[in-house]
Amino acid sequence: MATYAIGDVQGCYEEFQQLVELIGFNATRDKLWLAGDLVNRGPNSLILLRSIIKLGTAVIPVLGNHDLHLLLVAEGLSKQHSGDTLQDILDAPDRNDLLNWLRHQKLLYVEDEYALVHAGLLPSWDISQAAELAHEVETALCKENYHEFFLHMYGNKPNFWYDGLAGYERLRVIINAMTRLRVCTPDGRMDFSYKGPLQSIPHGYLPWFEVPNRANKSTTIIFGHWSALGLQIRENLIALDTGCFWGGKLTAIRLEDRRVFQVPCAQQVVAAFQQ
Repeated sequence: MATYAIGDVQGCYEEFQQLVELIGFNATRDKLWLAGDLVNRGPNSLILLRSIIKLGTAVIPVLGNHDLHLLLVAEGLSKQHSGDTLQDILDAPDRNDLLNWLRHQKLLYVEDEYALVHAGLLPSWDISQAAELAHEVETALCKENYHEFFLHMYGNKPNFWYDGLAGYERLRVIINAMTRLRVCTPDGRMDFSYKGPLQSIPHGYLPWFEVPNRANKSTTIIFGHWSALGLQIRENLIALDTGCFWGGKLTAIRLEDRRVFQVPCAQQVVAAFQQ
């Protein structure tokens, strides 16, 4: 048995299939962790989503910002953006089943010394607290009145965490941290506009994972979302978004020995690292 983690696929079905074949994935034996943004921008979100669902419990995905965007578009609460490739899912005869499956996925997955999340964790959260907070959002997504939650899900404020947060603002901060975070101030105030490389981060901000004394540093966090960051493998950090849609590569890592597997991606850069 082996566990493989894969970065943002974003509807790139052909590359996903090539990578699964390259690693010799066996759904009866192995586990496949997916770091979110399963859909959108790439050409084959529908067939990709169907193929992932068919793999059953062998696959453990977490939700990314593009996955949540699909759910809001399907509810009529957000418009598609230029470059979105969600229409095939919205028009599919099994759309309700696909969207229902997506809505029931995790925001954060923790197993042994690893935590899987799409974007990141605020530096003040230890893993136990982060898991509890993720569960609050997951519960809201699964409720019958999830449409009401969707009405309040978007927004950049508040951009920091404090324990007294309540209601939709509390859930919004949790979602924004786990699906949109790249940089923050040392005290955990998030900025959502920066998408560039490490060397160009605005003054006063730093990567969330480089905040001194962050409470979750004892756990190895696996994430995607930040294509300009590229592949990063550190003692307690694995970044896997290598820009497949932007003409980069789709990357997997086998957790048992940290061996990296990559396939080149056909899609050419349209606008550098816009997500």
